[in-house]
Amino acid sequence: MAMSERAASIRPAAAMSGQRAAMQQDIRWLAARRDQFVAVPCPACDSAAASQLYDKYHMTHVVCGQCQTQYVTPRPTAELLRQFYAQSANYDYWAEHVFPASQEARRKTLFQPRVDIVASLLAEGAVQGHSLVEVGAGYGLFCEAVREQELFSHVTAVEPTPSLAEVCRQRGLETLNASYEDVRLDRPADVIAAFEVIEHLFAPAHFLRWCYDALRPGGWIFLTCPNILGFETLTLGQKSDTVDHEHLNLFNQHSIALLAERLGFTHIEVRTPGQLDIDIVRTAAQDGTIAPADLPPFLTQLLAAKEQTLAAFQNFLAEAGLSSHMRLLARRPADKVAGP
Repeated sequence: MAMSERAASIRPAAAMSGQRAAMQQDIRWLAARRDQFVAVPCPACDSAAASQLYDKYHMTHVVCGQCQTQYVTPRPTAELLRQFYAQSANYDYWAEHVFPASQEARRKTLFQPRVDIVASLLAEGAVQGHSLVEVGAGYGLFCEAVREQELFSHVTAVEPTPSLAEVCRQRGLETLNASYEDVRLDRPADVIAAFEVIEHLFAPAHFLRWCYDALRPGGWIFLTCPNILGFETLTLGQKSDTVDHEHLNLFNQHSIALLAERLGFTHIEVRTPGQLDIDIVRTAAQDGTIAPADLPPFLTQLLAAKEQTLAAFQNFLAEAGLSSHMRLLARRPADKVAGP
């Protein structure tokens, strides 16, 4: 499948037609409550040394002078975020329109490779197969695939948005409609997965501490999130869709590993398996999001190359740690308590 076809299958144009209006409704909801936002230090290293970058969607973005994490400050409180996701028009739209139209493509392209990673941990004996928990389970495709392959005795979906939690229940999944802060699991987890979640949270360190405490000693976390120092995000900068009203924490490979290490995790592995950097940048150049004059000659020449060349360059980005999408695997040691 060509890169452009892959992107279109994940976000079908017909299904996405009303998404922008729903997103703008959410932006207005947050903007009306900006007086409730609070200032925070760097979510990765806790440094207060930051430089302001720009405002977008009524959110002020800064960059940490210590670890180069880009983050929003001031930001909505944890309680305000709970209210936001409970009423989000954008998430309701995705649940009703986008996910149903793209679920098979997402299952094959996004979620099956993630299931394969978990299966490999089991095959290597690195983790037990008792309990898997997914935080921010969305449409439930990952949990459903894990259950179908009978990899774990118990599979639990944690999803704070009511419309998405209902979709998970309709799939027959054990579902907790709650924010992670309000969840008390009745059994320790062998694996906690959270895909495109940590960038949304008020306090990522608090979330990783919750994961650490909820894991069985020797258990693993499996996270994915944007890499703000990847090809697409560096090329498009403020115009990247990664920089939006929901993404409060934009880590890089170094800073996400630093955060996990601060919380006591070991065996930390960060990779950038992204597949869409080139296609996103090419689309941005074609639709006028970024002017051709703003691209260096090399990129202008590259974006006009044959599909085979573009695919090879995308593979290079992924293997070299330069894609704008990254994943983290990290282990709770068998004999240590949580970090500070």
